[in-house]
Amino acid sequence: MLTTTYKTTIAEPAAPVVEPEHLALIKLLGDDDPLVYHAVREKIISLGSDTRIWLKPCQNSNDATVRRHATEIVRHFDQSVADTRFMSYCLQEPESIDLEQGALLLAQTEYPHLDAAAYSASLDHLAQELREWLAATDPQQRLLPRVNQFLFDEKGFTGNMENYYDPENTFINQVLDRRTGNPVGMCLLYTLLMRRLDFPVNPIGLPGHSVCQYKDEHEEVYIDAFNLGKLLTRHDCIEHLKRCRHEVRDEYLQPMTARRTLARMCGNLEQIYMEMKRTADSGRFQRYLFALTR
Repeated sequence: MLTTTYKTTIAEPAAPVVEPEHLALIKLLGDDDPLVYHAVREKIISLGSDTRIWLKPCQNSNDATVRRHATEIVRHFDQSVADTRFMSYCLQEPESIDLEQGALLLAQTEYPHLDAAAYSASLDHLAQELREWLAATDPQQRLLPRVNQFLFDEKGFTGNMENYYDPENTFINQVLDRRTGNPVGMCLLYTLLMRRLDFPVNPIGLPGHSVCQYKDEHEEVYIDAFNLGKLLTRHDCIEHLKRCRHEVRDEYLQPMTARRTLARMCGNLEQIYMEMKRTADSGRFQRYLFALTR
């Protein structure tokens, strides 16, 4: 009996069809003249996000100028998608907003190709290391000094005092990668780690300086994650308000919701980009802030 063997052939995906107009635009992407590039960029953007289909191969061009210009335009489209996604998230009801998810979506507006799941996994891994560290240290010692020893001494996290106004200090991916951040960025990291271990920690929005609060039925402690986890009392926080000539309001010492924390991050970035004369970025974060505080 004859047996016939059939060989299945999987077709290679078809290369995108590039129209003559597109070929002309690709050729112009190799022009170093800023005025030419600006005109070409605006034309490509006006054609819509589908242009990414024929632009992405240009990112591997042998021409360095074409590669650079194509990458910048593709990033524009990817960033636009991330912008729309985060804006939609901001407009949800407050109870639907999760701090970690919101922080990662916010980071993607600046870094469109950021792998959110990978950074959540990094936080999981760091939290597991912290769990093992706490299990191996003396349980008779206070919890927070042991946490601080792990995070700031062993892992080397620190507040970025040298470049305080660097916008990267606010984004959770950069805080994890560079092990430094501004007050709200460091508080975000501290909060997300401690919550993974079911410790009652929340961010606190003191005017001009974010800290964390650890509060259970036995104690209330404030943690300055920017300053290597310095432990503060409620009285210390009140004295800070007085020194900085702020009113002593109870709301300043209350935990921030996820929505309010994200708004604080966006407000910081709006001001930073405004000082840097990056008007488009400042305006973008102003829109986010408006959506979060509506």
